[in-house]
Amino acid sequence: MAEHIVFHPQLTKADALILENLRQDIKEYSPQKQADANASGRDGHLPDLQATANGKASSDLNASQTRDEDLLHHLQALNNPKDAHFEPTVTTNWDFDKIKLPLFLEKFFLRPYIRIARSVVRVDTDVVMLTHLLLYFSTSVPSAIRLFNNFSWIHGILHAAMQFSYMGAYTLMMHQHIHMRGVLNKRLALFDHLFPYITDPLMGHTWNSYFYHHVKHHHVEGNGPNDLSSTIRYQRDSLLHFAHYVGRFFFLVWADLPFYFLRNGKVTQGLKAAFWEFSTYAMLITMFCLNKNATICVFLMPLFLMRLGLMAGNWGQHAFVDEDEPDSDYRSSITLIDVASNRFCYNDGYHTSHHLNPLRHWREHPVSFHKTKHIYAAQHALVFHDIDYLMVTVRLMMKDYKTLAKCLVPMGDQIALSMDERAEMLRRHTRPFSEEEIQRKFKKQ
Repeated sequence: MAEHIVFHPQLTKADALILENLRQDIKEYSPQKQADANASGRDGHLPDLQATANGKASSDLNASQTRDEDLLHHLQALNNPKDAHFEPTVTTNWDFDKIKLPLFLEKFFLRPYIRIARSVVRVDTDVVMLTHLLLYFSTSVPSAIRLFNNFSWIHGILHAAMQFSYMGAYTLMMHQHIHMRGVLNKRLALFDHLFPYITDPLMGHTWNSYFYHHVKHHHVEGNGPNDLSSTIRYQRDSLLHFAHYVGRFFFLVWADLPFYFLRNGKVTQGLKAAFWEFSTYAMLITMFCLNKNATICVFLMPLFLMRLGLMAGNWGQHAFVDEDEPDSDYRSSITLIDVASNRFCYNDGYHTSHHLNPLRHWREHPVSFHKTKHIYAAQHALVFHDIDYLMVTVRLMMKDYKTLAKCLVPMGDQIALSMDERAEMLRRHTRPFSEEEIQRKFKKQ
C-alpha cells in the first residue's frame, strides 16, 4: 500500500519528512507490532521495546524508534531559534533553505529583513506574517481606496480576484491571531489589535465574528450536538444536506451565534457578537450608498466567497465522524498532509492537533503529530494526503470514496485494509447520527 503515497514537490519540509516516515511505517507494518503499539497508544505512552519483542522483531522496533526519534529532534530543531538548524518561515512559497537569491540581495536585503522581522513578530518562526501584512497593506488597501475614488469594472474584477487569492492565507493567519490574541511583538499591541478592523472586511470577514464563532463557540462545543457548525446530524456526502448546512450559516449566523451565547448564559458575549456583526453590516450599507460598484467588488464578493469557503472547509474538516466515539477529537476531525493546507495556510491540515490543543503554535503541529502518532494510530484517527479540505468536500459530494481511500495515509490497523475496505470505512463515517444516538454517545451536552 506504500506505493499509493504521493509526494507533491511543493510539500513543506516537515510534511515531506513526516509523510516519508509514515510510508516507512506502512512498509514495516505487522499485526503483532501494531497490537503492541495500540496497547501503548491507548494509555498515551510510547511503545516499550523490551516488553513487546525480541530478536529480529526487537531490532526492527529499535530501528523504527531510532528513526522516529531522529526525525522528532530534527523537527524540533527547525523550530528552535537557538538551534543551528532553525528555519523561520519567510514566505509561503518556499522553505527557508530553498530561497536562492544573488549574494548581494541575500546579504543586504533578505538577512536584514529576517532580523528586523523576527523582532516585529511575536514568534521567531513567523517572519511570514510580517511579509503578508506588508503585502496586504501595499496591495489590498490602496487598491480598495483607488476603487472607491475611481471605479472601473476591470480594476474591480482584478481586485476581487487578488483578494480571493489572499483569503486562505489571511484567514489562517487570523486563525493564529484570534487564538493567541495577536501575532506581533507585544510592543506593537495597538497595531496588532487594530489592523484586522481594516483588513478583515477586505478579506470577507465581519468584525470579530471569526473570534466569537470559532474560539468562543466552535472550540467549546467541538463539533458536538450544540455546535452551530456541527456536521453530526447531516449525511456528509449529500449535496442537499450540504446546501442546508451552508445556507443556515450564510443567512442565519447573524442570529444563531448571539442566541447561542444567550441560551448558555453568556449574555455579554452574545451582545458583543451581535454588535460586531451588525456594525459590519452598517459599514457595508454605508459604503454601498457611497459607491455601489466598489462595495460589490471590495466587500460583498469577498464576503460571499469567504462564508461559502468557511463552511465548505469546516464540512471537510469534520465530515468523517467515528460511530463509536464521535466525541473524540481523534475521531471527529482529520489530518491533512497537503500543499494547500500546510504550505499556504499555516499547517491548517493538522486539524486534529489543533482541536487537541487550540493554543498550539502552527509550526508545532507537525512536531506534535509525529511525537504522538502512535496515539493517532491506536485511536483510529484519519490522515489524508494530496487533497485539501475543499476537495474532500467535493469528493464527498461526488460520492467518490475510491479517490478518498487512495488519499488516506493508513496508520495502525488501517494498513491491513484493502482499498475497498478503506472506502467502506470512510463511507460509514459520513452517516448522520440520530437524536437518540447523540443523547447516548455525547458525554457533554
